[in-house]
Amino acid sequence: MGVDHESFSEIPGGSITLRDARTDGAREVRLQPFAIRATPVLLAEFARAADATDITASPLAPAHAVTWFAAVGWCNDASVAAGLTEAYSIDGRAVTWDPGSDGYRLPTEAEWEFACRAGTATPTYGPLDEIAWSAADGIDGPRDVALKLPNDFGLYDTIGNIWEWCWDYADTARYGDYRALRGGGWADQAWSCRASVRRGSAPDAVLEDVGFRVARGAVGERGAVEAQGWSAAADRQRADIRGPLPIGWTPLRELLG
Repeated sequence: MGVDHESFSEIPGGSITLRDARTDGAREVRLQPFAIRATPVLLAEFARAADATDITASPLAPAHAVTWFAAVGWCNDASVAAGLTEAYSIDGRAVTWDPGSDGYRLPTEAEWEFACRAGTATPTYGPLDEIAWSAADGIDGPRDVALKLPNDFGLYDTIGNIWEWCWDYADTARYGDYRALRGGGWADQAWSCRASVRRGSAPDAVLEDVGFRVARGAVGERGAVEAQGWSAAADRQRADIRGPLPIGWTPLRELLG
């Protein structure tokens, strides 16, 4: 039987410890049950939404070179098409998530890592060569999704193939409005293809090895400002740096208020 590339896995609630290498900190997150797609969004789906006709890669490859802004826009468009409530309010560079929406959205980092691990505590949920496309495969671009083994939640390609955008800011103290990326890509070495590794980039950056996977469903009250390990108040607190700034730090203050 073939893989249903647009299917969702129902992820049970549970707890996960998120670690921050920069601050050497850790926090425990309690998650409500949620649904997440078995594969990343496909190139054909993304191109169809953008009215693109020239698809040079396989339509079953994951959409890649996708900005964070394009990903959240795709989520809203897909929600409208499915008769669901849009997850995001978008005003220029300011994007607000309503956790009470039943529409499509990017997972939080806590959701992403919990879903990727699927109950495991090891760096990957299986031998890397069996579950992920990485530098060890010597390839020059993304491969069709679901060609390697899934995890125990039925998710494919969470490790390797492409990095995946998450909802969260990467670090509002140091990197401004950069958003978090997870999972590793086809050209990454083993140390980058692990469930806990995080990376960040500007939300309008076009990166060849970056795409996205979507979650769906309400995980909080309508209008809530925290859910699934994310908190607007925590974002503001981290950005509230007092005194001289270390070189290269760009605290995010303008968008957070």
